Amino acid sequence: MTSENLQAVLFDMDGTLIDTEQMWAGSEAEVMAELGGVWSAADQMRCLGGAAPMVAAYMIERTGVGATVDEVIAMLYAAIARRLEQGAPVRPGAKELLTGVEAAGIPMALVTSTNRPLIPLSLAGIGEHYFTVSVAGDEVAYNKPHPEPYLKAARMLGVDPGRCAAVEDSPTGVASAQAAGCVVIAVPHVASIPEAERRHVIGSLEDIDAAWLRRAVPAR
Repeated sequence: MTSENLQAVLFDMDGTLIDTEQMWAGSEAEVMAELGGVWSAADQMRCLGGAAPMVAAYMIERTGVGATVDEVIAMLYAAIARRLEQGAPVRPGAKELLTGVEAAGIPMALVTSTNRPLIPLSLAGIGEHYFTVSVAGDEVAYNKPHPEPYLKAARMLGVDPGRCAAVEDSPTGVASAQAAGCVVIAVPHVASIPEAERRHVIGSLEDIDAAWLRRAVPAR
């Protein structure tokens, strides 16, 4: 195996690099209450890692309100923006891993279900400069768990998705990256994720570095 087997590292954002899952849960509970419903732990797990249109449609279905998907999305993004303005905690080992991968000369992409306008707020504690390209949730026709976000990131970098490591925290994101053909590094945060072929499950980003990622992607 040589270092050239790994062509790029593709990172999810929420729950992987920054600890925003509880911020999102609070925002979803707030919006659900405004719509006349109650957001349960089961609802949160059902929508974990999902894009805003899916979450909004689910809320409308659950409450039966007459609001449109776009109206509920606007409510969700207003609620999360207020929380992000207070600062999103960085996940343990995230900044160190990004710095190490950058120093190793390995290209990186951000692949998130979050819409573009929220990315600068979300990454204020890390910085966007690590990423050669980024793919936001409002820039794809099909979001996670569809493979399009990861396929688009690989295409923008000019690399083979099968020679990319994708770092994810949710089953939805893992499904997207695996469907794109990436080697997946799962770091479960809220929901458990089992080991599988071309999937490594780790306890923390502190457990890996650039050399580890290179070893994780097999020769093709």
